[in-house]
Amino acid sequence: MRPKILIVEDDHALRDVLRRGLSDEDFDTVPAADGAAALRLATGDVDAAVLDVGLPDADGRDVCQAMRANGFLAPVVFLTAHHRPPDRLGGFSAGGDDYLTKPFHLAELAARLRAALKRAGSGVGAATAAIAGDLALDPVRHRATVRGVPVDLTPTEFRLLAALMTASGDLVRRRDLVRAGWPEGAQVSDNTLDQYLTRLRRKLRETGSGLTIGTARGIGHRLS
Repeated sequence: MRPKILIVEDDHALRDVLRRGLSDEDFDTVPAADGAAALRLATGDVDAAVLDVGLPDADGRDVCQAMRANGFLAPVVFLTAHHRPPDRLGGFSAGGDDYLTKPFHLAELAARLRAALKRAGSGVGAATAAIAGDLALDPVRHRATVRGVPVDLTPTEFRLLAALMTASGDLVRRRDLVRAGWPEGAQVSDNTLDQYLTRLRRKLRETGSGLTIGTARGIGHRLS
């Protein structure tokens, strides 16, 4: 089955190029011209989203945050005309999984999508189901549960939690968490990683888990 990609791009010509190009790369596509349409179309049968940052009705990063809040867990690849690291970091903080700066080659976008889908589907490598305390992780279904209750995680949150769980209580260095959570070469600030860990702690706490993510300041983190 061909992966279904939500394309959120207000430029009609570029949206059509993306639609045709990704179709040639063996993807099915769902087009959206603005943030409102993106929120309506970001459903569970969409495998990934390509999201332009500069939309006419909203900042794409705000749209991504809203999609995540609505339960959209599939990978999101941002398209942006900005090359500055703060702009890219803002995309990661908003829940994005990767980014491309314009102009770009369609082949690279397709490759990034495949990599993001691979990380989401079996993104903890060849990991098998893992259990730590009251927390269970199923990398095949890309699902985490606390005593059977699902924990809603973004793909990046899932990868970070998987890295902590597979360490079996040992300390995971911050640089290794970044490697586990983001694509190679991504510029991820300490603040971005901290934000993700804070959200993970909150989600575990809200499900009533007895586990917490501890910190060895400046070195790394462990699940205990």
